[in-house]
Amino acid sequence: MGRKNKHKQKSQSTKASAVPETKELPKSAKKEIQDHVKSLLEKCSQPPSTGAREFEEFLEIRELIENIRKLQTDQCLPPTRRPEAFPAFISWLQGHSVSTEKIRLHEFEGYGYGLQATAELKEGDMFLAVPRKTMMTAASAQSTVLSQLILEDKILQVMPSVALALHLLCEKRSQDSPWKPYIDTLPEEYSTPLYFTVEDLEYLKGSPALSDCISQYRNIARQYAYFYRLLQNETPATTCLPIKDCFIYDDYRWAVSTVMTRQNQIPTPDGSKMTFALIPLWDMCNHCNGLITTDFSLEKDCSECFALRDFQKDEQIFIFYGARSNAELLVHNGFVYPENEHDRIAIKLGISKEDPLFQLKSELLTRCGLITSRTFYLHTGSIPVDSDLIIFLRIFCMDEENLRRYFSTADASELRQTLGDLEKYVSIETEEKAWSFLETRAKLLLKAYVTSIQEDEELLKTNSLSQNATLAVKLRCCEKGILQLVVEYASTRMKSLQSQS
Repeated sequence: MGRKNKHKQKSQSTKASAVPETKELPKSAKKEIQDHVKSLLEKCSQPPSTGAREFEEFLEIRELIENIRKLQTDQCLPPTRRPEAFPAFISWLQGHSVSTEKIRLHEFEGYGYGLQATAELKEGDMFLAVPRKTMMTAASAQSTVLSQLILEDKILQVMPSVALALHLLCEKRSQDSPWKPYIDTLPEEYSTPLYFTVEDLEYLKGSPALSDCISQYRNIARQYAYFYRLLQNETPATTCLPIKDCFIYDDYRWAVSTVMTRQNQIPTPDGSKMTFALIPLWDMCNHCNGLITTDFSLEKDCSECFALRDFQKDEQIFIFYGARSNAELLVHNGFVYPENEHDRIAIKLGISKEDPLFQLKSELLTRCGLITSRTFYLHTGSIPVDSDLIIFLRIFCMDEENLRRYFSTADASELRQTLGDLEKYVSIETEEKAWSFLETRAKLLLKAYVTSIQEDEELLKTNSLSQNATLAVKLRCCEKGILQLVVEYASTRMKSLQSQS
């Protein structure tokens, strides 16, 4: 799913019959890796820092990872050529009762591979049905060589997406995986931040997404170190795994990125709960604005996808991934969508405990279902603020008289509705303070970026950036656009208030 598979394929290809044997590392290399893994686990298990130190810690963790990667170079599998794997994949799908009559695989400029309509589709037409038996799921992992490890390991029990990633890795390294035709069609690498260079990430300085990228990198590094050490144990749960002696970081990064960018939730066979799944062919659909039109039929035991709008013959078929910000799309899906109707930027706000009215403000926020310090969001569109942010700003700027007046409101839902209504004023003075504060804060956030939106737009025209750096610049363009919108909106609100006073 998503524009995350545009990397050019290398010239080598694997034999279709079997996975090549992995070269065994010298004892000295194994010892070095073990030492790096130990340091990695220790460093990643410490509470993360903030501010400038956060990036410094990231560089230290990255250096350990790069040392591990260099030592593991000879254990990497040869690259595959996706296009050459497509015919066998389609035959495999058809053998599992998946109809490809209405669609074909096609490479689209700017998107990578996607699904193309072979005939006209009307909105609501079902164009793809994929049975559960073709899917790799957190549940199917429990019927493989991973079953005992899942039963024993608490992390795999509470993090099904991690279990699915290890499931994928085991099948990729297996000699006779039933999912081989599907696995061979997966991208060789992704454009998630796990693949960003340090230079790519530096383009995100000033963006709240930088912390999200660093946090993700840190978490995956910690997971890798944890499972590497776990696989060194000689237990019945680990000795049978095909990844035991070749659990390399590049493989784990690839598997995690595959799951992050392509997974979907489906119900278990009895419908009692949801589980994660990789859905072959459906996961080739790219994203656009719209509504979610994928459902799962328990009766047919298959995932069904319906056209979210009319599509003409030979047109690319898009689906809607969900209401995600561009920062979320970049971190978890590896692309940025400038036309995103659900885009937003995170803003952290809090009330100081040194504020003499802290207690009153805290209690009033609690009655509205909010806390004194949290992340809020500024949105794209004509109204960039939501009710939560409006409530917080008003309470943040209230004087004692107004705090006590609103605190006397008996009904909490009425209080929240009143304070979150844009058309209702606490007082002219409070409103002016609230919008002035938001305008100033948005301007400060804009100054945190090292470039202006105009400079970014010119930079994108040069075509001098790497693919991942381009994504970073596109993201910060979108974020700056939202912040500029907030500045203009707050200024307009203040002018309106001043005309009334």
